[in-house]
Amino acid sequence: MPRTTVRTGVDLNYEITGSGEPLLLIMGTSGAIALWGEVIARLAQTHQVIAMDNRGLGGSDRGVGPISVASMAEDASALLEALEIPRAHVLGWSLGSAVAQELALAHPDQVAATVMFGTWGRCDGFQRSILSAFRLPYVLRDMDSALAVSGLAFSPQLLDHPDFASMLEPMLPAFPQNEAQMQVTVEQWDADLAHDTLDRLPGITAPTLVVVGEQDLLTPPWQAKKVADAIPGARFELITGPGSSHGMHVERVDEFTKLVADFLSEHPLGR
Repeated sequence: MPRTTVRTGVDLNYEITGSGEPLLLIMGTSGAIALWGEVIARLAQTHQVIAMDNRGLGGSDRGVGPISVASMAEDASALLEALEIPRAHVLGWSLGSAVAQELALAHPDQVAATVMFGTWGRCDGFQRSILSAFRLPYVLRDMDSALAVSGLAFSPQLLDHPDFASMLEPMLPAFPQNEAQMQVTVEQWDADLAHDTLDRLPGITAPTLVVVGEQDLLTPPWQAKKVADAIPGARFELITGPGSSHGMHVERVDEFTKLVADFLSEHPLGR
């Protein structure tokens, strides 16, 4: 996969797949591009998909300075500039959805439409407890525990599947691979906990789809609903039933990608 140096001073790893209107994918906490699973190939049937590794993870350099949701939004903006893509759709998952919020607020001209998947505007007490539980194994540099806790991102149905371990195995390289990447992940969890856009969300002008599953523990449905309610004209989609987890894009990829592609088709780039 190619890398490019962007104006924020880091070398970012990315891949471009497919053709059509550009769609930037922004990954969630601790993950690299491969954690999108089949989403990239599905959406590349209708769009030019640009998937990026956030700074310090996957193939992207850490660079210097603090890691915050706003700084990652600047990285995303800078990548689009470096690739000479003046305007794109944006799909962010979890931390990536928070980055999409800051990107849409700081650089509205770059964001044609946005899909915020598994999102929130400000942590409440329940979410703070969940995110803190995910953070601790990375603080302790205990990858086995980190992977065990990551099971909470999936549905009870998937966790009880006899082939769950073998299904997860291809995604293991997308998780932190060394001490430096585990430290970056701690900084990402801290950014998640500090994220607070709730009072600024009415300033987002891009057409917005907020998607969440009823089984999502990390970004509970009521948190996502607050985001949708705060953004003028935003559409809220609650996916219910088995597999409607924080990792719904893996568990229910057909339904998820169709929802995203249909929404983006309703909001073409030039509008």
